[in-house]
Amino acid sequence: MSGPRSPALLRTTSERASRFLETLPDRPVAPRPESVAQLDRLAGPLPKEGRAPDQVIAELDEIGGAATVASAGPRYFGFVIGSGLPVALAANWLSGAWNQNAGAGAMSPVATRLGAVALDWVRELLDLPVGVRGSFVTGATLANFAGLAAARYAVLRHAGWDLGARGLTGAPEIAVVVGEEIHVSALRALGLLGFGRERLTRVPVDDQGRMRADALPELRGPTIVCTQAGNVNSGAFDPFPAIIERARAAGAWVHVDGAFGLWAQAAPARRHLSQGVEAADSWSVDGHKWLNVPYDSGMVFVRHADELRAALATGPAAYLSDGGEAQPWEFSPEMSQRARGIDTWAAVRSLGRSGVADLVERCCRHAQRFAERLEAAGFRILNDVVLNQVLVSFGTDEQTRRTIDALQREGTCWCGGTVWHGTTAMRISVSSWATTKADVDRSVDAMIRLARDAEVRPPTRRDGRA
Repeated sequence: MSGPRSPALLRTTSERASRFLETLPDRPVAPRPESVAQLDRLAGPLPKEGRAPDQVIAELDEIGGAATVASAGPRYFGFVIGSGLPVALAANWLSGAWNQNAGAGAMSPVATRLGAVALDWVRELLDLPVGVRGSFVTGATLANFAGLAAARYAVLRHAGWDLGARGLTGAPEIAVVVGEEIHVSALRALGLLGFGRERLTRVPVDDQGRMRADALPELRGPTIVCTQAGNVNSGAFDPFPAIIERARAAGAWVHVDGAFGLWAQAAPARRHLSQGVEAADSWSVDGHKWLNVPYDSGMVFVRHADELRAALATGPAAYLSDGGEAQPWEFSPEMSQRARGIDTWAAVRSLGRSGVADLVERCCRHAQRFAERLEAAGFRILNDVVLNQVLVSFGTDEQTRRTIDALQREGTCWCGGTVWHGTTAMRISVSSWATTKADVDRSVDAMIRLARDAEVRPPTRRDGRA
């Protein structure tokens, strides 16, 4: 085995990774079934003896690399996944070599300082109030969890209950109000916090999935209202001014699940969609979506830092003391933390305000082009395309399912399916920095061709037989 830093191994690994990225535009977006089957070669019993590091990396690259989904490429339009800006990936590589724990300043001055800088830059990009406290987490589920934990703590404190000292047993009941189109990550966070699904008050939504402010129930006592910036299907935004005005009058806490849609705040041409969102109390957002930093990178922001800190506080630990200065771990569900802030710092440092705005706006224009070309070809667009989400029906539900299945197998691009107001649809999510107009046109051409085939051919099984 080579020395502790293994420079030759790291150089060859960097070359392998670079080759992978260079070939992305020409690869099928979904891996071939035979490549997935080869993953069995990486399994088996626990090895009795080790293997040379260069052989391990070669196996991982040659077998594992062939079984990856090309979500880092320009024609992946599933699940709102960013492609990873080169500068953010490079920073990720460098910080990985540094192997820093970003939980406290004593563990890593650079990770904690750049994390704080990056959070404040993102806060400013999203036009959230000065003084809002942010924290890095894994993704939207934990960001929603942390924001809603702060909400739970705050509304109980306002009701005279010390959650940290007394726990939930005997606590006043909290009303939780959500829209019918609430995202599963917010539901999961609420579940982790002890709010059962049957105890939620669900508010009707309009034809784009926006919570209807006129249908809000009477808000009384400890209450949390969960709103949404960017419906996962339509891209639509809840009417924040009307909802927040009602919540404020009742002393309720407003949380915003803004995993990808909150980035509309960074694009002047799209900010009207999220008007009033800055008046909420907490917000979740992902960096690995529209900011295109490597996985994983979520962020939570809370208006009052003391409420986030108190909600996630642990008991005193002398060995974690750092001169009384607040540490990142105190504002996060995680104590040990990957240095996610370094990736985000590099992305924002490279793009600047104008670059982030252009990235968001460019993806929205690509989504509009998808919609225009597909509609011109005679297919039905099911949503108002206001952001980066497009829902399209290719005829009957069965024809749409066949088209989605054929597209995923054919490999030009990748899109997922959904059901929107009872209709099966292909869901197109455009969030990659690498996508070009040519990628959109190439993808649309494949969609149209495969949809025409689906109109006349019987369903085809994945083994190729009718």
